[in-house]
Amino acid sequence: MDGRDWNLFLQPYEQAVEELKVKLKTMRVELKMREAYAPIEFVTGRVKKVSSILEKARRLSVPADQLEKGIEDIAGIRIMCQFVDDIHRVAGFIRIRKDLKLVYEKDYITNYKDSGYRSYHMIVEYPVQTALGQKFVLAEIQIRTLAMNFWATIEHSLNYKYKESLPDDVRVRLKKAAEAAFLLDTEMSSIRHEILDAQRDFEERSNVVSTVLSAIQDLYFYHRVREAAQFQMKFNELFEQEDLYGLKQLSVDIESAILRAKKGNNPG
Repeated sequence: MDGRDWNLFLQPYEQAVEELKVKLKTMRVELKMREAYAPIEFVTGRVKKVSSILEKARRLSVPADQLEKGIEDIAGIRIMCQFVDDIHRVAGFIRIRKDLKLVYEKDYITNYKDSGYRSYHMIVEYPVQTALGQKFVLAEIQIRTLAMNFWATIEHSLNYKYKESLPDDVRVRLKKAAEAAFLLDTEMSSIRHEILDAQRDFEERSNVVSTVLSAIQDLYFYHRVREAAQFQMKFNELFEQEDLYGLKQLSVDIESAILRAKKGNNPG
């Protein structure tokens, strides 16, 4: 190990990870507002541990003074998607961004590894503003489905345990598991519309319930205790019946009651 200050060396990568996480999460929110559905499920990130950097440098024969160019995944971002088609959509959004430069891509979904590993990798160059000026760092963005990520996490743990030398029987079973995970992704994609409709219905119902309950509390604030109690009883009935239309109408009625309460408290 060389005598460099590792905290100082890793700081730009930590900054890159945090900034990219914020930007990609913001992209998720924007897409959800525009389309009522976001192809990004969630975003995580990490900076590679020093021991992992050194082990990879040794394995790839990267000199100590070439780590910044020779190890491309010191900064790592992982984007989770519900469906395989979403992966390619997200990759398309990243390609057209002006705040980073795409270096190259590796499609391990179409061309999956012999182990069964599937994921979409994008190596990007990202500008970080440091105290000494702008610095470009490499980062790896991995885009996967939840099933792909589950499998990859297990494989990573097993490879660590067996020092990259998996027993043949474990290797075979892992590959079968990878095929099963991809079959799950394929099946989920085939009923994509049904899944999305169900998720939208659930989200709409949750929002209506939250709105109604919050509005009932507002009535208590205006000391309309009897009226609030009546609305609460009506809510309980409609909620039990799973009557979404009725809950929406109840929300309108409560808003009218709140407006009347406001006027009553402000006679002038």
